[in-house]
Formats: sequence, C-alpha cells, structure tokens
Amino acid sequence: MIRSALFVTAVIFLALGLFLMGECRFLIPYRALLLHEYGETILLFSVALFVNVFTAIYLICRELFLKDTGRKLAHVDKQLRSGQSISEELSRYLED
Repeated sequence: MIRSALFVTAVIFLALGLFLMGECRFLIPYRALLLHEYGETILLFSVALFVNVFTAIYLICRELFLKDTGRKLAHVDKQLRSGQSISEELSRYLED
C-alpha cells in the first residue's frame, strides 16, 4: 500500500511540475537567479508538500481499501476456532 501511495504521489508531482513549467515560462530568463536565491526554500516547500500529499493519499487508500478489516479478521478467527469450513490443519494449529 505504501508503494501505491508513493507512486500516486509521484504521478501527481510529475503532473504538477509539468503544468507549472508550462505556466511559468515568463520566469525562464530569471531561472539562475531564482534557483540561487530561493532554491533551498523551493526545495524545502516541495519536500513538505510531497510528504503532506503522500500522507493524505496513504490515509485515503487505507480508508478505502482496508474498510472493515477488523470485522473480517474476527470472522475468520471465529471460523478457525469453531472448525467450520476451514481446513482441519488450521484448526489443529490453533488448538496447539
């Protein structure tokens, strides 16, 4: 799940970068000055934004894909303990 969230975040950042490169063409003559003066600040902001977007996507993925996981695992545990519709080997393992 972490890899999926990381991939989606990278795709979003790539799309955002391409969009900004197209919209900020008027800054091309000042590129060296901007990177020299504000490079650290831009990098720090980009890292903070990446972490926040990654966290948001990770939490959304957990909410969507792991819904009712506890209830489902409790159901499987109940079946294991009762021996119903689960293989005998698993039931014997649980009894030990």
